[in-house]
Amino acid sequence: MQENQQNKVLTALQLVLRPIVRLLLRYGIGYNAFAEIVKTVFVDVGSSEFGIRGRPTNISRVAVMTGLTRKEVRRLRLKLENGDKELAVRTTPITEILSRWHSEADFLDEKGRPATLQFSDSSNSFSSLVRRFGGDVPAGAMRTELKRMQLVAENTDRSLSVLSRSLQPQDSTDNLLTSLVHCAYPLLATIARNTEPTKTRGEGNAQFATYSLSIGESDRTRVKRISYDRLSEAAVSFDDLFAAYESPSELNGSNLEQPVVMVGLYYFEETDPNAKYKW
Repeated sequence: MQENQQNKVLTALQLVLRPIVRLLLRYGIGYNAFAEIVKTVFVDVGSSEFGIRGRPTNISRVAVMTGLTRKEVRRLRLKLENGDKELAVRTTPITEILSRWHSEADFLDEKGRPATLQFSDSSNSFSSLVRRFGGDVPAGAMRTELKRMQLVAENTDRSLSVLSRSLQPQDSTDNLLTSLVHCAYPLLATIARNTEPTKTRGEGNAQFATYSLSIGESDRTRVKRISYDRLSEAAVSFDDLFAAYESPSELNGSNLEQPVVMVGLYYFEETDPNAKYKW
């Protein structure tokens, strides 16, 4: 029974992770950096929220719960206790190739700039660059991905010229961070709270969603516009509500210990054809 529940949860999380992974790849963040964050959060939550009689969970219990070794738990807890929020980010093959193309003498021209490289297997070629610094990624796959991301240009003689030293996301990073912190996190935290097995009736937070499977393509533009207008109106009304209850002390920043109160409203239309789920 428990295994069946775990499989269902993992299947749902696999769906939730699709847009997260899409964002990570867009910003050149690979699995290793993400895994380090995930392990750190597992240790943090396991230590602080699953103790007995209000005491922090010991290292052995955290290791049992998370599946991490006690050595790894000890390392991550030390990092958390020291307030170390920085990650030892390992580069992805793409970022490594871009960096080496701009810094290794074998792949620079006489002026110290990134040279135009032939794809061939000869020395000082693109294939040689990938073979030395791209891990086990084939040179052809690397070329395809760099071209797709508009990081290199293929010339008429099939040689390759690098266009950028680093990944430059097309959207606003500030907007992404605001959306993750003010939209994604509050929604997921609300879901976690509302599904706690020890929660009694009336303790949950408001969480509503409505959907339709029958709106035709010709009507979706109009529905989207109307939804935007109504959600905007609702957001303004909640902003007025919060403003009416804010006290001068909080507005002046003299009481920073108050928890955040937030209402989230959103319109969603699936655009990922590989996101397999049933409503």
